[in-house]
Amino acid sequence: MFCLGKKPARPEVPKLRLAAYLDATELPPVPAVIGNFKSWPQNWRVLANDQFGCCVESGAAHETMLLKADAGYAPPLFSNSVILKDYQDCGSGYKIGDNSTDQGTDVQQYAAYRQKVGILDASGQRHKIDIYAALRVGDISQLALAVYLFGCVGIGVQLPNSAIDQFQLFEPWSVVSDSGTAGGHYIPVIGRNSIGSWICITWGRLQAVTPTFLSQYMDEGMAFLSLERLSAKNLSPQGFDLTGLRNDYARITA
Repeated sequence: MFCLGKKPARPEVPKLRLAAYLDATELPPVPAVIGNFKSWPQNWRVLANDQFGCCVESGAAHETMLLKADAGYAPPLFSNSVILKDYQDCGSGYKIGDNSTDQGTDVQQYAAYRQKVGILDASGQRHKIDIYAALRVGDISQLALAVYLFGCVGIGVQLPNSAIDQFQLFEPWSVVSDSGTAGGHYIPVIGRNSIGSWICITWGRLQAVTPTFLSQYMDEGMAFLSLERLSAKNLSPQGFDLTGLRNDYARITA
């Protein structure tokens, strides 16, 4: 069974937009292959998204696993029960035990929850993000820069029915005309391989995605600056200073 669970995008909500802070012309070129493939966790787990519309919560857990692994640490463990607890506690309207309230999550709302409260892992530890900033919808060049700098980004898509069929057949997600829309879905994009396909995590495993697919079906995107990935000096693994972005966010939300 494949559940989705992303509520409609609200493009007017984000207080920060990544384009205002990162100028690609002033940064080194983004490499063709992005991601430390050898460090990625081997067991992502579905994390309840085969039974509930918690793709945003499950995706956030997968992003956290990736960021910790990227920093050289053992990835935290997440269970179905902690995913559903955050699904309930973030304000989505979901109530554990009442399936009629399983209506999905707003990406912007959950980003704020991750920043203020943090998501819960199976050991009881919470993992916060420090900043979140919106991406331009359909801008694959900016997406590449964000994945390169931040390790992963969260993408909202209006998932076509064909993508579910392609997933079952272990095929890359590509555009199929007249497929129809299954609904809103949240996917962490974590890298790009040598043939130019993007790699995302969904329903417990890695999924290849063509750039055209993302460009056509993406309806929102979020870059997350997490101190769990940065050095003590707030530098990315590539040595980029992102202090200005962090300080501006602190002023805006004060």
